[in-house]
Amino acid sequence: MSSLASPDLFARAQRLIPGGVNSPVRAFRSVGGAPFFTRSARGATLTTADGRELIDFVCTWGPAIHGHNHPRIREAITDALSRGTSFGTPNPYEVEMAELIVSFFPSIQKVRMCSSGTEATMSAIRLARGYTGRDKIIKFAGCYHGHSDSLLVSAGSGALTHGHPDSAGVPAAFARETVVLPFNDPAALDAAFAANPGQIAAVILEPYIGNVGFIQAEPGFLQHVRAVTARENAVLIFDEVMTGFRLSRGGVQQLENIVPDLTCLGKIIGGGLPVGAFGGRAEIMDKLAPLGPVYQAGTLSGNPLALAAGIAQLRLLDELDPYARLDTLGRRVRDAALAAARTKGIALQAPGCGSMFSLFFTEQRVHDLPSAMSSDAKLFGRFFHACLAGGVYLPPSAYEAWFLSSAHEGAAIDRACEVVSSAIAGL
Repeated sequence: MSSLASPDLFARAQRLIPGGVNSPVRAFRSVGGAPFFTRSARGATLTTADGRELIDFVCTWGPAIHGHNHPRIREAITDALSRGTSFGTPNPYEVEMAELIVSFFPSIQKVRMCSSGTEATMSAIRLARGYTGRDKIIKFAGCYHGHSDSLLVSAGSGALTHGHPDSAGVPAAFARETVVLPFNDPAALDAAFAANPGQIAAVILEPYIGNVGFIQAEPGFLQHVRAVTARENAVLIFDEVMTGFRLSRGGVQQLENIVPDLTCLGKIIGGGLPVGAFGGRAEIMDKLAPLGPVYQAGTLSGNPLALAAGIAQLRLLDELDPYARLDTLGRRVRDAALAAARTKGIALQAPGCGSMFSLFFTEQRVHDLPSAMSSDAKLFGRFFHACLAGGVYLPPSAYEAWFLSSAHEGAAIDRACEVVSSAIAGL
C-alpha cells in the first residue's frame, strides 16, 4: 500500500479516476474540502493515510455493525481464502447464508444472492414485472435503490448531494415507467393506483429512509402501503439493504410487523465485502431462471469470501444481540447534539432508530424529502469540518444517515458526544 499522504493520493486519483473517487459522496463536494484516504480501520476507528485516528460514524455506510476488522470476521475470511477466492460453481457458503437469511426474515421463503444492493433492487424490480406482467413501478422521493436506470429517478444518496436527482443517461422512456410519490403520504399512493389501474407491477421503498438522512415512516404508513398493494395485486418490495439486520434481526419489517412480498438485502450480509441478495415468497421467486422466465445471473454471486464474512457477522448478531445497546449509544449522541443546539439556539432535528440517525439543521419536523431538504447544508458543512477537526468522521453530506457499531461503546462514544456538542456550540 502506498505511503503517500491524502493530498498526494487525491492528486494522483484525480488524474485517473473521475472526480478522484469511485463513489461520488466520497469527494466531499457537499461539505467542501478534500477527502482523506483511509489506510486501515479497527473497531470504531479509522486511521488515515496521514496518520490521524478518527472515530467513524459511517461504518462503511452500514456493514460494520460490530466495528471494523472484527477478529471473528477476519478469521472467517482467512479460512475461506485458504480454500480459494471464487469457483463459478455452487458452494456450501451459499446454502448456509440462505438458511440464515430465511431464519432472520420470516417473509423470505427463498433467496437469490448477488453482488451489490443495486443488483438486488434491479433484479427485484425485473422479477416483479415478470411476475405481474405489468410495467410501471412506484417509488418514493428520496428513497435510493441503487443506480439502475428504472430507479435513479428522484433518488437520494449521492444523487441528492450533487444536485442530480435525475441522472443524465437515463432514457425518458424508462423514467416514464416510474411513478414517484412523496414519502409518508398514503393519499398520494391511493391516487397513483387510481390513475394507473392494472398497470403497477410493484411498489418499492426504503421502509425507513437512510439516503436523505434518516427518516422514519409515520405510524400506519407502511401498513397502508401493504394493504393497498395486496388489494391491487402489486408486489411490495422492501429495500432493507441499509436497515436489514441493523435495526433488528428482521429489519424494519420485524419492527413494524409487516410481511412484504420481496425484500432486498446487502451491506451486513457481506461483513464488509461486496454482496447483495433479494428474496421473498416462493411463488414469486420461482419465476427466476432456471425455474422461470425471469433471467438474472452473476459470475460472482455467492462469492465464498463475501459469504463467509457475512455468515460470521450474522452469527455474531445472534450471539451478542446488540440492538438495545446500539439504541442506547444512538440516543446518547442525539441527546448530546439536541442539548447543545438548545443551548446555542440553533434549530435541530435528530430523528433516529437504534444505530441509524441523522442531524438536520432545520425547524421543520423531518418526515419526507422536502422537509429533509430544508436542512441548512452550509451549516452542516461547518459542523462536519468542526467534528473532523476534533477527530470524529461523519457522513460527508447533510443528506446521509449516520451509523453506529457496538465498538463505539466506552471511550469512543464519550469522546464523540463531546466533539459533537463542541462543534454545535461553535457554530
